[in-house]
Amino acid sequence: MKILNLYAGIGGNRKLWGDEHEITAVELDEDIAKIYQENFPNDQVIVTDAHQYLLEHYKDFDFIWTSPPCPSHSVTSYFLNAQGTVRFPDMKLYEEIIFLMAFCKGKFCVENVKSYYPPMIEPQSIGRHYLWCNFDISNYKGKLLKVGRFGHVKSSKTGRTDEKDKLKRNCVEEEIGLHILNSQNTSIKS
Repeated sequence: MKILNLYAGIGGNRKLWGDEHEITAVELDEDIAKIYQENFPNDQVIVTDAHQYLLEHYKDFDFIWTSPPCPSHSVTSYFLNAQGTVRFPDMKLYEEIIFLMAFCKGKFCVENVKSYYPPMIEPQSIGRHYLWCNFDISNYKGKLLKVGRFGHVKSSKTGRTDEKDKLKRNCVEEEIGLHILNSQNTSIKS
């Protein structure tokens, strides 16, 4: 199966996928892309804008996982806005959901955090994640990470939400990533 892993980060969602698939990972940050490549040497890693890459290459893949940046949708953003750091939600999230729903012939999953506002398009949900998929993922029975007061995942080493673990905290739990990959083998939702 040809898989596109957009906004790949260090590959938390991909960790348990194995090496039997042809995986293309797209990450904008060159340093983070290097970490991903070290973790998954068999994957093709492309350093570019994932949003644009999706638009140009969506027809080339059987399964697309996209995880657009979430800070402007998160509960933390709501608190920052209340303190005067005002910003609009990044609408690339909904652009990608609508685009994939309308044009993607394969399977897809768009992941983001649970938002501070009611979602404009109804997602499925697992733990701290909203997931827009064209297949059912509702039977997840795995473990979920501990989430702190403001939605930050706590470090397994310190029990705190320190910046040192930011990359790991931003990863989708590996068991959820595997569940979604395995779920895409089911029939497409109508």
